[in-house]
Amino acid sequence: MTYLEWMALHVKKHQEILKKLEHLSDAEVIEYFCYENMRKNEPDFCPLYALEQKCHETEELNCYLCGCPHFRLKNDVHVKSFCAVNSRFGKEFKTKDEVHQDCSDCIIPHKKKFIEKFFLRDWNLIMKDIKS
Repeated sequence: MTYLEWMALHVKKHQEILKKLEHLSDAEVIEYFCYENMRKNEPDFCPLYALEQKCHETEELNCYLCGCPHFRLKNDVHVKSFCAVNSRFGKEFKTKDEVHQDCSDCIIPHKKKFIEKFFLRDWNLIMKDIKS
């Protein structure tokens, strides 16, 4: 599955949950997306929930963004993706022919303060700059 295919599926899941939460304030929506609550109330949102695993080992993990608005896909012969802000927590995954962004050590988009900064109820709008 490509990243764009994943995004298309993920935005649908996100929209379904937000329909149920229309009555909540933005702060309450963000709180709803904390890992523990999502694992319990939205078990199909992430395949890791069934395994009781987190994508990043951190005490405070919020799943609202799930992807990072700073991640960029690049239509380049060698560089396929990169971090728009060059996060010090990011790194590159290199193959013989390609370079991909590796965000596995970056927990920034899972922090409540970061989510509050970028919060929109339309996840697709938050992630609109992914395709460079």
